[in-house]
Amino acid sequence: MNWQETSNGLYRRLEFKDFNAAFAFMIRVAEVAERRGHHPTWTNTWNVVEIWLTTHDEGGVTDKDRELAAQIDSVVQ
Repeated sequence: MNWQETSNGLYRRLEFKDFNAAFAFMIRVAEVAERRGHHPTWTNTWNVVEIWLTTHDEGGVTDKDRELAAQIDSVVQ
């Protein structure tokens, strides 16, 4: 798993071949996140997507975050 646990939650940086590939990835993740009712904090600059996962109402990283991270990993592959 390419996730790092930071003070802001689970973090991952992904680099794609171009903006279209990065945006297509974000759309796929958005569909997964919406089904789970658990949404990432993320940024996108051209071909780079950065993601932070945390369960704010529980004060940090929980199994919900780890499960969503695993699903995001499956979208990447």
